[in-house]
Amino acid sequence: MRDLHLVESFLEMLSAERGAAVNTLQSYRRDLSAYAAHCKAARSNLSDADTALIRAHLESLAADGMAASSQARHLSAIRQFHRFLFSEGLRGDDPTARLSSPKTSRTLPKVMSIAQVDALINLAEDELAHAPSARAAASASRMLALLEMLYATGLRVSELVSLPLTAARSDQRFLTVRGKGNKDRIVPLSTRAKAATTAWIEHRGLALGERQSPFLFPANTPDGFVARQVFARDLKALAARAGIAPALVSPHVLRHAFASHLLQNGADLRIVQQLLGHSDISTTQIYTHVLDERLRELVEEKHPLARSGE
Repeated sequence: MRDLHLVESFLEMLSAERGAAVNTLQSYRRDLSAYAAHCKAARSNLSDADTALIRAHLESLAADGMAASSQARHLSAIRQFHRFLFSEGLRGDDPTARLSSPKTSRTLPKVMSIAQVDALINLAEDELAHAPSARAAASASRMLALLEMLYATGLRVSELVSLPLTAARSDQRFLTVRGKGNKDRIVPLSTRAKAATTAWIEHRGLALGERQSPFLFPANTPDGFVARQVFARDLKALAARAGIAPALVSPHVLRHAFASHLLQNGADLRIVQQLLGHSDISTTQIYTHVLDERLRELVEEKHPLARSGE
């Protein structure tokens, strides 16, 4: 019971002082629950765990086939938890201080081509135009609005599905989005995104019935808006109908496409960082492979020594 209380106190701190998102808190809770179970099996507890026990836990995760990136996430949760215990005076040392994170390989994000994104949007428009019923039209209109908004803004899926109804105002040129850590950022809205949301408003009443909702994409869920898992499922189904492998498509992949396509067309990396809501430029630098390709093409096209026959 004491371990449970310590974990909940830590999560309350993350929520109150750092503004951690619900998904982040759930991830920390899962990781720390697995850590607590390992401690219990070793006849120890979280407040007494030493470096050797934590290392053994990480080794067991690796032995179970967990990816290095997931192991690193587990260690991050454990490290922050023990730093919390130390700072609160609940134990006199930090057993994670001498632990190094598992080495992870730098993987490039999955990115859809502009043609593939166009295929998705064109199909969503076609399904809306030829919807056989009002309910089918409402479903197609919601998908089109979600697609256009995501590709136009690069929002995180949790930010997208929870947008307020005011995001559909006809005079709206920018969105103020509250992201991770309760930090606000401003993202511009494209003409196509505004048109799609305006069209969605005409169908939105069918999803609501007699209810009222402050959300742009309302749904009969505990949160009151469409679940991100539902959008991800419907997006994969749309991809399959468009002849694109569903495994290659997700809301997060479309967020990657937003960033990569901006960089391909000359956007500054710092601007993309601000639009994505990354607090650290190093997070945005996963997209520098796009810049590397542009630089290579620039040299081949413009440098005199790269000209054929010279």
